Amino acid sequence: MVKPEDVILEMNYCPRCAHPLTDRFLFGRTRRVCPGCGFIFFRDHKVATGVLVEQDGKVLLVRRAVDPKQGWWCIPSGFVEYDEAPEEAAIRECKEETGLDVRLIGLLDVYHYQSDFRGSGILIVYRAEVVGGELRPGDDASEARFFGPAELPQEIAFASNREALRRWQQQVQTQEVSRARSGSPDPLPNCWIARSSRSEFGSTESQEIDQA
Repeated sequence: MVKPEDVILEMNYCPRCAHPLTDRFLFGRTRRVCPGCGFIFFRDHKVATGVLVEQDGKVLLVRRAVDPKQGWWCIPSGFVEYDEAPEEAAIRECKEETGLDVRLIGLLDVYHYQSDFRGSGILIVYRAEVVGGELRPGDDASEARFFGPAELPQEIAFASNREALRRWQQQVQTQEVSRARSGSPDPLPNCWIARSSRSEFGSTESQEIDQA
């Protein structure tokens, strides 16, 4: 049986005129081109958005009801539709997966990933706060809960999510230390480990190191 991650979907016919496509070297690499109308197929990244929702010192996570990583936890997130802005997609996905209405309060970071069998993508993660709604899982989430910095589950799906949550933990610790003005912060919970490297976009791309 062929595994989904081993399948690369290819464009074989022109979406404009239905003529069979051929390969030509254009703009630095081989691309699929239509000899009939001149259409060039550019293979693009999928664009997704996520929201890091904070409330009472806790962060909102959902348990995935579908693959990839079914049963694991992640921030509310999903792909951007062709006719909506990334900000609109972030608010919509959070509502669909958690039942909560949120207001975006800032950009956390932009992550590049290549581990998804559906193709490479870019994840835009926003910070958000709750402004309405009722907490209930929906869409492709089987559970939705708030977790404190020391309560995060071990099964966090996707390196980008682990990196975003690691940054959130550090920020919470910094705020606690600033309020206390003395003493040492509590150590971060060793629920997962992430190692990061800078991506070409100037943001952080995480490499997975799962805890044994």
